[in-house]
Amino acid sequence: MQKEDKERVVTDLTEKLRSSETMIVADYRGLTMPQIDALRTKLIESGARFTVVKNTLTRRAAEAAGADSLLALLEGPSAIAFVEADGDAVAVAKALADSARDTKVLEIRGGVMQGRVISGADVDALAKLPPLDVLRGQVIGAVIAPLNAIAGLINAPLQNLYGLIEARIDQLQAEGDDSAAEPAAEEPAPVEEATDETQEEETDGGS
Repeated sequence: MQKEDKERVVTDLTEKLRSSETMIVADYRGLTMPQIDALRTKLIESGARFTVVKNTLTRRAAEAAGADSLLALLEGPSAIAFVEADGDAVAVAKALADSARDTKVLEIRGGVMQGRVISGADVDALAKLPPLDVLRGQVIGAVIAPLNAIAGLINAPLQNLYGLIEARIDQLQAEGDDSAAEPAAEEPAPVEEATDETQEEETDGGS
């Protein structure tokens, strides 16, 4: 490979390493070209690019991209599945795990997910998760369920309060009807205060 070609490969790998939050490294040694092509097609459908790399060039790219955590995985023949921004990491892990199981040749070494190194066992665990659509539904369900519970807690006291108010209104109305049905007590006639003139007339009449 000419120097210019190597530089172009390093530049391309550096860009992929910088733009991919998730990448999975595998040892492809023993896979046939048809098997590699079939795996590559399946990974493209899941939003990942499967690239066979030269370790020396990939190390240079990793150092340039600040992806030093990838260096420990570059031992022996290496291929990297670069998961794109809109890709499904679970589907990618499942495709690689299926290939490893079916071919009994592909070996998953591990990878990097959002800057954190993951092992081959982590990739296997990732592959066993439900598909992305199902996970989204589960997350939405987990978010909605507590909201419904909170709404129930809020509505229950309001409904109880409403019931108490209704009962109190009925009680007051009943008491009002009872009081209206009872005859009103007769009030004593008002006593007029005697004026000075009245007192004088009573004095004159008495004399």
